[in-house]
Amino acid sequence: MTLTQALQQSTCVLSKSGIEDSRIEARILLGHATNLSPVQICTEPQKTLSPEEVDRLQRLIKRRLQHEPTAYIISQREFYGIDFYVDRRVLIPRPETEILVDTVLKTARTRVCYPQRPLTIADIGTGCGAIAVSLALNLPAVKVYATDISPYALQVAALNCRRHQVDGQVILLQGNLLQPLPEPVDLIVANLPYVRKSELPDLSPEIVEFEPRIALDGGESGLERIKQLLEQAREKINAGGCLLLEIGQNQETYVGRLIHRYLNGLNFRFITDLNCIKRVVKIDL
Repeated sequence: MTLTQALQQSTCVLSKSGIEDSRIEARILLGHATNLSPVQICTEPQKTLSPEEVDRLQRLIKRRLQHEPTAYIISQREFYGIDFYVDRRVLIPRPETEILVDTVLKTARTRVCYPQRPLTIADIGTGCGAIAVSLALNLPAVKVYATDISPYALQVAALNCRRHQVDGQVILLQGNLLQPLPEPVDLIVANLPYVRKSELPDLSPEIVEFEPRIALDGGESGLERIKQLLEQAREKINAGGCLLLEIGQNQETYVGRLIHRYLNGLNFRFITDLNCIKRVVKIDL
């Protein structure tokens, strides 16, 4: 079987099972089975797969047909141009969260420089560490605290910090939201669960059956974790600081009410994603 034949066959099998972007996913799984890059798959179409490679590919395709996300199958997800290790201990980073990172970077670069100490950022609910590591790599002078209630998620975050050599810059802390922070920080960034408990069964099998529920379940309103963070926020942000949160579609009205309730008097604005969805809320102290 050649690479071309393997790609065509895998694409067809995935497509018939309703897997979206079947050709892209087939190419990723083929590359993982053969240890070939996308460029090699394209430029060496007549290369023959070994029997071992064919067997590996078939086993990978079988896992995908059982709705296991490709990111878990290959233990990798690209986020903000960076490759991260992921497994079932953590939520798979989503492309829309890159807007949150963009907003944090723009905000951090406009902050007043601190001659006595570095700018401090807290990434709350860090998961695999995608946000914290991305910020550390782009802001090498910044100190980043990364908290998560799950010790298993922090194991994955620690691996990614070591992989990208920011383990001396990113400080991992276990605990609930802002509680583990040893000091107030200048910027707080959080991508917390915002799916309503009642909506969880309606999500795709890839999400419901494989991703950690603790990273998805936002409670009855979908915003219980965000509400808790806002309750804790005033004591954990320095004067002149900023809080940036990712939110779900059509949640801006309720989020605005929560901000007025717990951070009354503060200015805030929403930032839209490429689909014109209000995806990030920026609150200035």
